[in-house]
Amino acid sequence: MKMRQLSAFILLTLAVLATARPKTEPAQKCKTGPVDLVFLIDSSRSVRPHEFETMRKFMIDIINTLDIGLNATRVGVVQYSSQVRTEFTLKTHARLSNIVKAINQIIPLAQGTMTGLAIRYMMNEAFTPEAGDRPKVPNVAVIVTDGRPQDRVAEVAAEAREKGIEIYAVGVARADMTSLRAMASPPFEDHVFLVESFDLIHQFGIQFQDKLCGVDLCLESDHGCEHICESTPGSYHCLCLPGYTVNDDGKTCAAIDLCAERKHNCEQLCVSSPGSFTCDCNKGYKLNNDKRTLIDYCSFGNHSCDHECVSVLNGYRCRCNEGYRLLEDSKTCQAIDLCAEGKHDCEQVCISAPGVYTCDCNKGYTLNEDEKTCTPIDLCAEGKHDCEQICVSAPGVFTCDCNKGFKLNKDKKTCTNMNMCNTVEHGCEYQCVSTPGSYHCICPEGQLLQDDGKSCGSKSSSVVDSLDVSPHGTRVGLVQYSSRVRTEFPLNMYHTADEIKAAVMKVEYMEKGTMTGLALKHMLENSFSEAEGARPLSRSIPRIGLVFTDGRSQDDITEYAKKAKEAGITMYAVGVGKAVEDELREIASEPVEKHFYYTTDFTAISTIAENLKLNVCPGNMLYKEYYIYSYIFPSAEESQGEIEVKDPCACESLVEFQQATMNSLEQVTQKHIL
Repeated sequence: MKMRQLSAFILLTLAVLATARPKTEPAQKCKTGPVDLVFLIDSSRSVRPHEFETMRKFMIDIINTLDIGLNATRVGVVQYSSQVRTEFTLKTHARLSNIVKAINQIIPLAQGTMTGLAIRYMMNEAFTPEAGDRPKVPNVAVIVTDGRPQDRVAEVAAEAREKGIEIYAVGVARADMTSLRAMASPPFEDHVFLVESFDLIHQFGIQFQDKLCGVDLCLESDHGCEHICESTPGSYHCLCLPGYTVNDDGKTCAAIDLCAERKHNCEQLCVSSPGSFTCDCNKGYKLNNDKRTLIDYCSFGNHSCDHECVSVLNGYRCRCNEGYRLLEDSKTCQAIDLCAEGKHDCEQVCISAPGVYTCDCNKGYTLNEDEKTCTPIDLCAEGKHDCEQICVSAPGVFTCDCNKGFKLNKDKKTCTNMNMCNTVEHGCEYQCVSTPGSYHCICPEGQLLQDDGKSCGSKSSSVVDSLDVSPHGTRVGLVQYSSRVRTEFPLNMYHTADEIKAAVMKVEYMEKGTMTGLALKHMLENSFSEAEGARPLSRSIPRIGLVFTDGRSQDDITEYAKKAKEAGITMYAVGVGKAVEDELREIASEPVEKHFYYTTDFTAISTIAENLKLNVCPGNMLYKEYYIYSYIFPSAEESQGEIEVKDPCACESLVEFQQATMNSLEQVTQKHIL
């Protein structure tokens, strides 16, 4: 009790100083015993700069009313957010001016709201002999916060109170009342305060100022008590003389009428006086020696009253116990169910007893101090949960959840990282990429993911090995274009499958641009020239050009698309993504439907390749009279002897080679290959 009387000054002296007395008068110093006082202030990012300035002034206003000194009141300040920092200890400053200066120099931390961490720090660091805490001197902490704690506070606050620290919890605006009550010392009405804004933070201590300074309000104020005024620390209350009770206004008195309240045992008449009564009898009766009774008709045993028989003149009447009413038969009694009759003000549950009731709450709620209304029990806010990551509250219960990228385990409490690449034996040859609840493998630039979904390699390896690549067999040329055109290798440069594979893997991508018309011109005038390895037209060896593009041409394609087909080149057009269908159809040979293909992305190229194999290499007798060629870039061959008829399967392998070559370049969709 002594500690409570001494330490109440914290919250009790706040802004009254600026409003209750003229500003020209110096603040009256409260002469209390020595106290070790620590302010624990919330400087989280939700506290705006002007609000922090109000909190700063709040502390200064309090200490201005205190008798500051190493042998009187000592003051320390600790601020917290996601971390905790001592601004100055109990023994740092012995003068009021130095404390004010130090408070004005505080720089907010502006992070989270780890209130539980701050209370433990205050208990273990601020209230220690090393920090200036004195033995046998009351320890008082004032916690000022505007938010809900992000950690547990109930257990550590209880531990601090058990060590003798009296805690006052001051909440502002967004503060959570449940958390404030979990931190503060009992009784809560003296230690918990919640104000609507920082601008009102000074108002909550008005009623306590005079208590600190030892003023007897019964003697020095117009108390208005009708009978008796009794002083209490910082307040007063009215009492009444014996036989009287205080009215609802708390000041006037009313005589206690025991007769009217039926708090008597008179048989006939009750004569009331304040707080007492006497019995009397109706005319024709005489009061017995017991001063209460007359002839007792009830004692005859024939009244049949349900509860109580009362003797009256020449007979008796039945009466019910308190909480019951007499029914029409004037004998039986029925319990008065105020709950069923709706004569109660319980917010949730009404529990009836005869003539009275009590209130209760539904599961998950707790009854407030008014014993009528209910508040949800927030186990998450009170730290009464064992969730590893996220606690989701409902009245009286909670469920656990996990952060993004984690999943809740079967125990419904702990979480497992969903980064599958780190938690499973993925077997990816090059790199594993996690997706929510799964993963997939990728390969380095220039390599393709194999059918097993894990290993990397080039599909061209097995395809090129099956080709008849030689000076007298199949010749392959490769041209790349963007805003300019570049021959990567002509038809007569490489003579083996291994050489072609190595050359394709060394191709470097060009800059942006889509000059398809320029590329067609280059193909017609250069790529199918005998200088670059094309065989004479007199040999009647099919010339096939395959154009791959993923965008609209930036120049005109009409002239050279027409000239290429007139020159006897069978043109195939393959479009991907943003390629323009009209341009593709203009490039393609007749019938267009067999020479034009389109897909939204490179993932469907394999389907187009199958169609190309059917159209370029049908395996009929007409084609068996010629060498069969099909390639990404145009080519022809000049024979040095008899024409050798090739199996169309060799052509089929060439189409697959074209697919693999294009796949190796597909990673840069803005580059275009002809």
